[in-house]
Amino acid sequence: MTKRTPCIVLGATGYVGGELLRLIAGHAALELQAATSDRQAGGAIADQFPHLASHIDSNFVSTDDAMATLAGLESAAVFSAAPHGAAAATIAATLDAAEAAGTAVHVVDASADFRYADADAYAAVYGHAHGAPERLPQFVSAVPEHLAETPAQHVGHPGCFATAMQLAIVPLLKHGLAEPNLVATGITGATGSGKVPTATTHLPERHANLFAYKPLSHRHAPEVVAHVAAATGTTPALHFVPHSGPFARGIHMTVVAPATAACNEASLHDAFAGYYAGAPFIRVVDGMPRLKSVVGSNFAQLGLATANDTVCVTVVIDNLVKGAAGGAVQWMNRLLGLDEATGLMQSAAGWT
Repeated sequence: MTKRTPCIVLGATGYVGGELLRLIAGHAALELQAATSDRQAGGAIADQFPHLASHIDSNFVSTDDAMATLAGLESAAVFSAAPHGAAAATIAATLDAAEAAGTAVHVVDASADFRYADADAYAAVYGHAHGAPERLPQFVSAVPEHLAETPAQHVGHPGCFATAMQLAIVPLLKHGLAEPNLVATGITGATGSGKVPTATTHLPERHANLFAYKPLSHRHAPEVVAHVAAATGTTPALHFVPHSGPFARGIHMTVVAPATAACNEASLHDAFAGYYAGAPFIRVVDGMPRLKSVVGSNFAQLGLATANDTVCVTVVIDNLVKGAAGGAVQWMNRLLGLDEATGLMQSAAGWT
């Protein structure tokens, strides 16, 4: 059996942290070393995540205690599920501790803190200084399917909305199928807003309801533009309107753009299927995909349509898996030299 790599999950008490713990528990090549929570240190992980009780019987530890464990390890995989703005400093301290201990580590961050190439670009979107600008050159950020070469050190995984949009946009522009003037409408489940309840995630407000928020000003838009430009060489104009949907998890994204030339659905399908050939988690389907086909899995399904010189791409993903924890594990598999699908081939739950 392959030796399992010890894992540390930073900021492990939220939805993304819980999904990381679930995926690590079922991963043949990863082994949980520590899950951090400074507020809940000493508390049982199973008390926070009862659905993991049959697989995880350890407790949360403080960040300092997790860093101390690095001294006894030759190597480690570090996942960060800490919030935007807090993750960078914690990751920098962890890297400092690993370097002092002589421990080889790879980091995959699920927050926004390492998705931008420079501190000024990050500050322009988030309104505060970056927490560890000296570490930015060590990170690469991209959807796994859009970067053939595995980075040498660390990854900032794109956000959930951003992942869905890029899966649609990059093939369109890479193949010159659409003008770089894109309209995107995305609907996300309540888990996309985090674990702390808010007025817009409270069940009476969310149930049987649908509403837009931050139209044309969502923070993921500049992230997507930068990543698409890096992947295709074309900087698009992106008009994004996000919505909150009446379900717990999943993202349904529709991207519409003017076609560059006459095309039909068959040729569009062939272009996308060719682009994602060999990508184990991408399915280009006939007709339009549905959320229940992917929720609980790391798979994405794409549906295509065209009419009157317009192309339309619809994408469904699980925001907590492909859009966060699953994508992070996919990247870590590559960083560790494993097949990227290791531990991630579970099918969708179906009847959620």
